[in-house]
Amino acid sequence: MLVLVMIGASMSGCIFGSETVPPPEEPVVEEIRFWVTGPDGQNIDFPALPLEFAFSNVGEQGAEPSIGITSSGCMFFIAFEKVMRSCDHGGSWEIVDDIMSHPSTSDPWGWVDPITDRVYNVQMVGLITTWIAWSDDDGETWLGNPHDSGPIPLNDHIKLGTGPWTSDGYGAIANSNPATWETATYFCYNKIAGIFCYTSFDGGASFEVGGQIFGMATTNGGLHGAITSAPDGTVYVPPRVETPTIIMSKDNGLTWSERTMGLDVGTPYPRKNSEVGTDSESNAYHIWTSTDQGVYMSRSTDSGNTWEENSIRISPVGVISSVFPHIDAGDPGRIAITYLGSEDAGLLNTSDIDGNPWDGNAHYAPDNTTYHLYITYSLNALDDEPIFHTMRVTDDPVQMGSICLNSGDCRDLGGSNRNLLDFNDLHIDLEGRVYVAFADGCTGACAEGNNSTAEDSRDRLGSVYFLSSGPSLFEAVGDLTEFM
Repeated sequence: MLVLVMIGASMSGCIFGSETVPPPEEPVVEEIRFWVTGPDGQNIDFPALPLEFAFSNVGEQGAEPSIGITSSGCMFFIAFEKVMRSCDHGGSWEIVDDIMSHPSTSDPWGWVDPITDRVYNVQMVGLITTWIAWSDDDGETWLGNPHDSGPIPLNDHIKLGTGPWTSDGYGAIANSNPATWETATYFCYNKIAGIFCYTSFDGGASFEVGGQIFGMATTNGGLHGAITSAPDGTVYVPPRVETPTIIMSKDNGLTWSERTMGLDVGTPYPRKNSEVGTDSESNAYHIWTSTDQGVYMSRSTDSGNTWEENSIRISPVGVISSVFPHIDAGDPGRIAITYLGSEDAGLLNTSDIDGNPWDGNAHYAPDNTTYHLYITYSLNALDDEPIFHTMRVTDDPVQMGSICLNSGDCRDLGGSNRNLLDFNDLHIDLEGRVYVAFADGCTGACAEGNNSTAEDSRDRLGSVYFLSSGPSLFEAVGDLTEFM
């Protein structure tokens, strides 16, 4: 009976001359590029911030990039052996380093001191020692000295940062010496036995004081993330451990203490480093990638002494895999975060690169997983119910397939999946404008093709996004507009 009815209905248009009813149109699914979410990562009904970002191709290979901006507006992008500078808002880039700034290269790190404008180029020398160079004229000239990293022939995961002197510990010594450089300079590295950090009184020319601050690399965190210093002089170093942890000093590195948080969401292995951001009132924000592969945050409003234990999700729940989270802050509650992420929820529980059900961990992602660059803003990150505005800023993928997060377990999948190495970077300038440095692994035919896979995604092109228009992270500045 059902068949006859269907036939009759289909013939009626021909026999009786009535028009054939066209098939229903497929609904148009709009591409999601912007999310507004609450502290659980769920969408909320709230107007999105008017954020626009400009792109700049650095034009050189740039895995593990560092970025900094001097008060003149010059951007410095440091990766591998090159110090790249742009003083025309990313319109052009030039190499400005010389022999004084890199006699050797391995695991580089760059830093711009926002107080003194000193630009640092830090290069490992074959795991034996480190060459630290600096420029006080926007990279026109450089000075440098090798920092002897001690009798054990290994220093790895080098990081340098600067911050204000305090009235205690090494700060008290600095304040009594008129030859002391305006800011404290910190240098940390891993020497298998743990994290070692040193303090310089002369702006990084020498490091006379310091030593081991935290445990064995194989047990509780010899590797570490970026050094962050607050306006009150509190300095933070996040070790790579399963439970989100920070090590902090309030006396410019003379003594260190440890705080943990994030027990409610945990942290998976293998993973890369967490990071701390501090605002103009020395509130601190610690971010990391958690068990469900989202980006989470814990806050401290007492200069790192105590941290909340109920973690806040920064990334939207629709972003099911994230890696390389980085943060900076302006005024209280005004923060920006960047990370690589994937929205390929349909690949969850399918076969990962080891043949196991994929749980979203980027280290094991299937070959056709698509990763993009995301930037998240919050202007009320200290509220009980903070609001996060997240934008997927890349039009084509940054990486296809897995991203090696454990250098002892990388894979040759049409080339090494460690092409992006260990981190990206995010910093703001004195106006509160956000800049993000990253390595683009999917360029050319990979970016243009609809069927690209991991083996097509082995580039590491140095790239930058920066805020072209939108709210500054400093409230008094208001809205920033495009550079003229």
